[in-house]
Amino acid sequence: MNRVSSQGSSAAQRRRMALGVVILLLVDVIWVASSELTSYIFKRQEYNKPFFSTFAKTSMFVLYLLGFLLWRPWRQQCTGTLKRRSSAFFADAEAYIRPCTTDNTVNNCLLIYFFLQIWFPAASKKHRVRFSNIMEVRQLPSTQALEAKISRMSYPAAKDHEAMLRTVGKLTITDVAKISFFFCFVWFLANLSYQEALSDVQVAIVNILSSTSGLFTLILAAIFPSNSTDRFTLSKLLAVALSMGGVALVSFSSMDDPDGKGVIGSLWSLAGAILYAVYIVMIKRRVDREDKLDIPMFFGFVGLFNLLLLWPGFLVLHYTGFEAFELPSQLVWTYILINGLIGTVLSEFLWLWGCFLTSSLIGTLALSLTIPLSIIADICMQKVRFSWLFFAGAVPVFLSFFIATLLCHYNNWDPVLVGLRRVYAFICRKHRIQRWKSTVHLISKHSGSC
Repeated sequence: MNRVSSQGSSAAQRRRMALGVVILLLVDVIWVASSELTSYIFKRQEYNKPFFSTFAKTSMFVLYLLGFLLWRPWRQQCTGTLKRRSSAFFADAEAYIRPCTTDNTVNNCLLIYFFLQIWFPAASKKHRVRFSNIMEVRQLPSTQALEAKISRMSYPAAKDHEAMLRTVGKLTITDVAKISFFFCFVWFLANLSYQEALSDVQVAIVNILSSTSGLFTLILAAIFPSNSTDRFTLSKLLAVALSMGGVALVSFSSMDDPDGKGVIGSLWSLAGAILYAVYIVMIKRRVDREDKLDIPMFFGFVGLFNLLLLWPGFLVLHYTGFEAFELPSQLVWTYILINGLIGTVLSEFLWLWGCFLTSSLIGTLALSLTIPLSIIADICMQKVRFSWLFFAGAVPVFLSFFIATLLCHYNNWDPVLVGLRRVYAFICRKHRIQRWKSTVHLISKHSGSC
């Protein structure tokens, strides 16, 4: 019976993983198609308005806030029902096990134990087994009361508290809104840089240079560490060197553009990568665990603040001459709405769902597939011919993205340092063996001469 149940669970896990991989691959296709559509709007439809495109698509994140109408836990946070239920549940859990003594030396122990005197009634027959009249009582500390309460709950009761248990330790709506307010500007600037790059160079070059955000994240995390695992290692140094070499080659390949837009587009791509790295590192310093932040709610507030606060940018750019304000045609409006709803709102939800079904590591590695997909799309759809410098630079950038992702996932892993230590140990061991053989040879030669 246990074998059958284990086989059923493993089959369900395989189906879950397969569904997650398919969803992540779909997200890659959507993102590449979204970039190609944006490039088509800028170049073919002659509506080169990166700020307008970024503002429209980012503001569509506000659709996530419909969760306050459709998602019960969010409604309960608004009405305070969940907070009251959580307080009552914790109070019940605290009362479930008697609080321990306030002695710090005792509270740090896993188990609290004390002894009670036991009285055995006299019996007419003599006992063949003698029992001690001291009973040892072991008790969990109050910090373990919640786990003890949950472990003794029935399945229907646990399901009833499921919504509350998922929100234990999560940030409140006010905290999420504050974080969204501080980071919406960095998020907008990162996306604006990406849109500006798409208006100047090919999608493949933009995606390759934008993938260096993982390397900038490693560098900034080492400068501004949020925990002890953000130290800089030799493996990270190798990944940075690979990426910088690839970026240089890809940037040189974009210099063939006669109007000089290739260099400007490359700089915009790198600026977007740096801004996205700043966003990642700073939000990690603000939120120590990613499960504390409700990601859809965060993006919903980002869209709301962009919609409410960044519209004066149209006036600034219009009167300074950087981007004249002009409403798009009906066809371009349709393209922008489809691109925003599918390429921004839906794709973000699907990517989060795919990461939930697989893992954050697989979800991040799946992003690297946008590089070959965008190269194929540019060659097939736009008939672009890339030079050998482009492909020579794309390979190290692609490899460094994989290395950076693995190093971010396995925080304390430094394979380069481990490899160097093994090589050093092997050389030293070989040197010791040679010295030992030479010593033995000299001794035997000396003994023979004697």
